[in-house]
Amino acid sequence: MAAQNRRAWQRMLSGRRLDLLDPTPFDIEVSDIAHGLAFVARWNGQTRGDWPYSVAEHSLLVEEIFSRMNQAVDSRWRLAALLHDAPEYVIGDMISPVKSALGSEYKAMDERLTIAIHRRFGLPATLPAAIKKKIKMADRISARLEAVQIAGFTDSEARKLFPLPNELFLSDLTINLRPPADVRIAYLEKFNVLLNSTDQS
Repeated sequence: MAAQNRRAWQRMLSGRRLDLLDPTPFDIEVSDIAHGLAFVARWNGQTRGDWPYSVAEHSLLVEEIFSRMNQAVDSRWRLAALLHDAPEYVIGDMISPVKSALGSEYKAMDERLTIAIHRRFGLPATLPAAIKKKIKMADRISARLEAVQIAGFTDSEARKLFPLPNELFLSDLTINLRPPADVRIAYLEKFNVLLNSTDQS
């Protein structure tokens, strides 16, 4: 099939047609993001429990960690933390070894979607470096917790793969497994709280 004839768009449940090669803010709906992320499993589904650990659940945990670590932070950066993996609602969650193998093409697609999502919800296309770094740390803390509690990694393996400057971050955090429909509702509720707070600030 000729390259120009290949379908590069995805039909979303909202009715939007999202072009993966040229996404626009007009084709982004939070209902699609919440639904998609609630059904995308982290760790390729290789986790303990009766329910998959979804990217939506992970995103809620990252936002919680980010907020605890940055209690005076503006609500829009908390929203950015919640949306940090939002592109995965349409391109899926690939484990790090696969991302490395795919190289720049996957990264470029992720970045295009991120820009469209940020613009749709009033965030800067590119986050400030300091905020991005703090979100990344919250993401690392979450990954460390997930690796040991539900993904079958030994503590020593997790320490090497996900080193942390302060182990105290892990002391009172637990992994929450719920049916996808429940996670979708929780994600939407958190999104609406943060978006409304952002609008009022």
